[in-house]
Amino acid sequence: MKMDLDKQKKLHFDLTNVGLRAQATAAGLLQLCLELRESGILDEPAIDRIKNAIACDIEVSAPRSVACPEYRRDVRERLDKLFAGQAKVGDAGALAFGETPETICGDNG
Repeated sequence: MKMDLDKQKKLHFDLTNVGLRAQATAAGLLQLCLELRESGILDEPAIDRIKNAIACDIEVSAPRSVACPEYRRDVRERLDKLFAGQAKVGDAGALAFGETPETICGDNG
């Protein structure tokens, strides 16, 4: 299931207005997905659809200067690592690709 660009832009606008772009929300969504996959409720195709929805929203909100296939690929690789439990959701500064992310929770998070 792929959302068309107009629907994706509307969803992005709605999520922004509700405030769901926060790190806490992302961390909660990630943990929920990991728990649901571990319990067998979500399969890999469902996780891929969730990652695609996230990647599409990031791509829609990217400045034109960085919106390119490499940017999309980098976003997707980072999402793959997050959903595999190999990376932590850190400071939003980590979205400035090329920088080292610093986590808010330090070594405990």
